[in-house]
Amino acid sequence: MNGRRNFLQSFGSAMALGGLLGLGLLKPGPALAVDFNRAAFDTKTAADALRLIGAAGAETSRDIFLKVPEIAENGASVPVEVASNIPGTTRLSVLVDKNPFPLALQFNFAPGAVARFQARLKMAETSRLRIVATAGDKHYTVFREVKVTVGGCGE
Repeated sequence: MNGRRNFLQSFGSAMALGGLLGLGLLKPGPALAVDFNRAAFDTKTAADALRLIGAAGAETSRDIFLKVPEIAENGASVPVEVASNIPGTTRLSVLVDKNPFPLALQFNFAPGAVARFQARLKMAETSRLRIVATAGDKHYTVFREVKVTVGGCGE
């Protein structure tokens, strides 16, 4: 009996949606992404990327958790886990100093959200990995040296 009820509900919803589309009352629109600082991602040096994201004078903090291997066996896929315990963190940025484009990732968080993520990075060569957390108008950072043994994103 539940199978029939679910089928009738789904069929009715599909018919209503089809009718609205057919009458032109429901129109698909463009999906727009959040604007981002393209210039920071296009820079060739870490110093320029830090300047463009407004974090040139970031202070070192122990409240940023960074888990990354000391030796990455494959530079094409380096696992990274980042979390910020700094209250009010709204953005986490990841920079790889010796990559062709140092600003690798940038995540924005809603106020009150847990500032945490896991990702895999491409690293061109052995380099310093830098995390920048933004909370309010202040920037905090943590560094870690990662040795790359094979592969990478270099040319």
